[in-house]
Amino acid sequence: MWRLLRTMRKAQTYRAGDTDPMSRLLLGAVAEFERAIIRERRAEDIAAARARGVYRGRARSLTETEVAQARQRLAAGVPKAAVARDLGVPRSTLHRPLSRQTE
Repeated sequence: MWRLLRTMRKAQTYRAGDTDPMSRLLLGAVAEFERAIIRERRAEDIAAARARGVYRGRARSLTETEVAQARQRLAAGVPKAAVARDLGVPRSTLHRPLSRQTE
């Protein structure tokens, strides 16, 4: 324990880019703490925006009418790749709304 305290006392000046393990440990801990604070603040801001009705998230790539048209074309036998290409989206973007249940 005393050895660790002596080492910490000796290395009290820390510079960015310093190769001393103690410097890297302390700078890494500070960076991790800052990221945690930023994440927490961002989550609070998003929650406040949702409460105000401002934050709705990302807009969907396909509208409900486009999904309905895609379902009709797929029922007619058109390949999913061709339908996705015509809509201008990747196949995975087309798969997601097609896998959801129609309400």
